[in-house]
Amino acid sequence: YRDLHTFELHAPTRLIEWARGNRVCVAGYGQSGGNEILQLIPPPMLLTKETQGLCPERDFKVECGGFSERPVYSLKYVPDTSLLVTSGPPDSSLQVWQVSTEDSDVIKSVSTIATENGTGQSWAKIATISAGAPRVLHGSRLDRVQITEVESRKNVYTAACRGSEELSDLAFLDCNTLLLCCATGRLCLADIRQPQSLVEATSVPSAPCSEQWCMGTRHGAQGLEPSSQPVARLSSRGLLTLTDLRKTSEFLALAKARVPSPGSGAEFLCISWAPALEGYLAISGFDGTVHVYDTQSWDSSGREAEPIFVHKGHAFGGAGGSRDPPLVTVHMWHLQKPRTLLSAASDGSLHVWDWVQPCGKC
Repeated sequence: YRDLHTFELHAPTRLIEWARGNRVCVAGYGQSGGNEILQLIPPPMLLTKETQGLCPERDFKVECGGFSERPVYSLKYVPDTSLLVTSGPPDSSLQVWQVSTEDSDVIKSVSTIATENGTGQSWAKIATISAGAPRVLHGSRLDRVQITEVESRKNVYTAACRGSEELSDLAFLDCNTLLLCCATGRLCLADIRQPQSLVEATSVPSAPCSEQWCMGTRHGAQGLEPSSQPVARLSSRGLLTLTDLRKTSEFLALAKARVPSPGSGAEFLCISWAPALEGYLAISGFDGTVHVYDTQSWDSSGREAEPIFVHKGHAFGGAGGSRDPPLVTVHMWHLQKPRTLLSAASDGSLHVWDWVQPCGKC
């Protein structure tokens, strides 16, 4: 490691989100009421683009917080606002939160976005964008995908999708283009200007019906078309696929991650592209580790990929007191620091780490 920061949360968290001013938002996912939503000020070393050497202050600080009566399974900051949107059981409705102003340290609930036939549906996956009026893309199933204006709660788009498959992820590629990933691995591309139009990418390799999939999208450099950026998919067996959305009929690459045998569920599967490193991605959700891969040498053979770095800090240096080994519930890349990641685990530990690149590649 080049550097490692740790912070102990009061409860396990399954999400991390960057907010304005390089703040970090986290939230609890316990089934009982009183799940915390916190906005943290990162250590000063994370607020600068360059490594500044020794720094006396190495901890996160709680800047403001609030409580949610329901578990928070997804949380997204609404760009260019002071709003957060969350979702979680027992239905697919969304909760909108106002982050504190200068004279308050409270994150308060301001509204609820109800969904049609939301009762009985699983919790909604969400993505946000600020293009004119701030909007949220949300849905729990393929035929329930909507875009809603956050402040007016006006529905501005409903996808005309066939099938009721459960969604694992969704994303804005730009203000008009959406990407939807089903738990079965099915990948669909939609354009809000053409609600009846839906492009389906190549299916994933055949696998047991119990296998679950998630996806990660990569934001391109300025002036680069979003569709030119590969989409990564990860399965609960550790299969990895890369797909070029400009040519959806075939895989760009196939690989197999070196992960433990899948457990009873895949609720914490996470795959993400590095925003400041070309071709690098990270995966987690199988155990107490985070694996980092360089995909630039991958091909379509499907052979096992060797990680260039494995973060084992949660497995060996967690909060303690738990009989079960900690499970990494989520990870996230720093927006500017190329090799810096944040990760959280089921024992309430939050880590920020920066690995030393071997062989001097970066």
